[in-house]
Amino acid sequence: MLLLHPRPLPAPAPARRFEPAVRVPPPRRRRRRRRPPLPPLASASASAAIYSVGSSDEDAFTRCSGYLFEEGAATEGELPTAYDLAGIGAVYRRRPLLVVRRALQIGTSFGRWFTLRYLDRVNERSDDMFEIRAAQLRRILLELGPTFVKIAQAVSSRPDVIPPAYLDELSLLQDRIAPFSTEVAFNIIETELGLPLDMIFSEISPEPVAAASLGQVYQARLRSNRKVVAVKVQRPGVQAAISLDIYILRFLAGVARKAGKLNTDLQAVLDEWASSLFREMDYRAEARSGLKFRELYGKFRDVLVPEMYLEQTRRRVLIMEWVEGEKLSEVRDQYLVEVGVYCSLSQLLEYGFYHADPHPGNLLRTVDGKLAYLDFGMMGEFRQELRDGFIEACLHLVNRDFDGLAKDFVTLGLLPPTAQKDEVTKALTGVFQNAVDRGVQNISFGDLSGNLGRTMYKFKFQIPSYFSLVIRSLAVLEGIAISFNPNYKVLGSSYPWIARKVLTDSSPKLRSTLQTLLYKDGTFQIDRLESLLTESLRARTEQSLTRDQQEETDSSKFAIKQVLSFTLTEQGAFVKDLLLQEIAKGLDALGAATLSSATSAAASRLPFAVPSPSPSLDNEDATNLRNLHRLLLLLSKVPQKEDSSPIPGYNSTEENEGDSTDEISLVLYEMRSLPELLPVLSVIPELPPESQQQFLLLPADLTNRLLSRAVARTIRRIFI
Repeated sequence: MLLLHPRPLPAPAPARRFEPAVRVPPPRRRRRRRRPPLPPLASASASAAIYSVGSSDEDAFTRCSGYLFEEGAATEGELPTAYDLAGIGAVYRRRPLLVVRRALQIGTSFGRWFTLRYLDRVNERSDDMFEIRAAQLRRILLELGPTFVKIAQAVSSRPDVIPPAYLDELSLLQDRIAPFSTEVAFNIIETELGLPLDMIFSEISPEPVAAASLGQVYQARLRSNRKVVAVKVQRPGVQAAISLDIYILRFLAGVARKAGKLNTDLQAVLDEWASSLFREMDYRAEARSGLKFRELYGKFRDVLVPEMYLEQTRRRVLIMEWVEGEKLSEVRDQYLVEVGVYCSLSQLLEYGFYHADPHPGNLLRTVDGKLAYLDFGMMGEFRQELRDGFIEACLHLVNRDFDGLAKDFVTLGLLPPTAQKDEVTKALTGVFQNAVDRGVQNISFGDLSGNLGRTMYKFKFQIPSYFSLVIRSLAVLEGIAISFNPNYKVLGSSYPWIARKVLTDSSPKLRSTLQTLLYKDGTFQIDRLESLLTESLRARTEQSLTRDQQEETDSSKFAIKQVLSFTLTEQGAFVKDLLLQEIAKGLDALGAATLSSATSAAASRLPFAVPSPSPSLDNEDATNLRNLHRLLLLLSKVPQKEDSSPIPGYNSTEENEGDSTDEISLVLYEMRSLPELLPVLSVIPELPPESQQQFLLLPADLTNRLLSRAVARTIRRIFI
């Protein structure tokens, strides 16, 4: 629900009285007299202009679908307040004529529009009629009511998939919908709260400041504490209309699944969406969700979550803190989009409680430059095992581990356990390889959906009911960013955060995933660790989310400071142990090879023949030496240049890969360059005291690991 500072626009035509099936009981007789007008808030005097979309849209739903509320129609008192398919079915099975009439209205409305679009293509005038058809589609959605408006809102934030003319029209459905009668709204407030209006508010705007599919908002001042609040009032009859539409759409979803032999349970997906929609119609549940959202994310930097007044909130009336701002999609604030990405990823992958309807009308830039979240009716829960599975899938995708990705799809419920994993892996390689080759920062939802349709059908992919809300949340966020940055990719912005989380999370499942990712057939995959560390340093954490952040002048010093700050904390302990383990392996191999080479050289100078050990390294030691070299480069943040002069004494050809002289020369050359980088260690005093203490313990820890390996190597040589 959008709350904006009013702008001077032409005043709308007078609203027609909305006559619902459940008529609002009049106030008690002593209050039935003419209600004395409350002093209007100054900032709301012209607020009606905000929702004005033209007189042609005025109360279109009532005008075209008013029969839903005539005598004999279902009353809201008969319908369940929570989503209950059996209860809804019991009500509408007793009204078959109403169901048939509504189904015919839906079918003929869309059928007529699709027929016109088809004739436009036949007559080769599709381009000329594009804007006209877009406006017609918006009017059809308004006439059909809240259910179809909510569906349209789900796709109205994707400029990369929705043509501009349609996008402009559908975006009007986010917050510019004709209101219902203010007199009816005030009666609902009094009935729900059980008090006369002037006992609740000292001031209230004479007209709504915003209107949406489910309700409309007034600005008011509470009499009890003088605070300015937003009062959201539910549109009369909306629950009955949505219940009937879902009853019809669910039947059509079952027919479509059988006719198309689809693997996805469309009815289950619709049930998930309907459940969230019914929760959205219960403003008490929305207030509780808002309180939880505020508790979890309200303290994030530059994030504002309005306060909820739960004691004054009822099922059809919600009272919350007033927020002044502009739509995020209109202010083109890249920084706040990054704040939104960070907050959304925290919602989805850290806490699992997320805003499932972040369309532009629900994301504002406040007057003091913060990102405000509104409308907490449609929320989602992402269970821990699904969060871990989602992170694993991203890791396997980026690292081209398509076999692991196939297993992740089973975990996430996208594939049945009976699917042929080898065939799925081969198919996924063909689908995703090209997208991944362009780099993680360039992967978009469009890339991932390229040829996935045929693969999904072939291997009986299914879309779990929870997944639609998760994808919607991410897709809407990407759509908002794309509107002013066409090159934005939500996965590219998310992966650094995912890399950082998998390196720092203490979850046993993610630790196991990291171990499996970094060790293939017992061999340490230095490339993957380097990629994870590099990406994690790009992650925008809450500490690094600052507007007008100054760039670090010494990039090498800044990078080494980040690496040390990360590995010397409790969160980075697991990665620190991996690094020390691999450094100890490399130094052990270096010592053994150096000793063997020195012994061989000394023996060759003796005047008599003495058997000497071979200086060549086995494959494990050679790998450990190469990993040591790469780790030294990584930790010193000195990338090896392609055009650099060859290292003295080192031959990189595969034929000499096992030559100890070459391997030793490679590592010793790198170690000789380290003294030049020692000034970088001046960052140690800048670290927190706890990190400095951990740094001082590193030599002793590394020495213990080296001694353990040396003893084990000696025992092997003696007894094996």
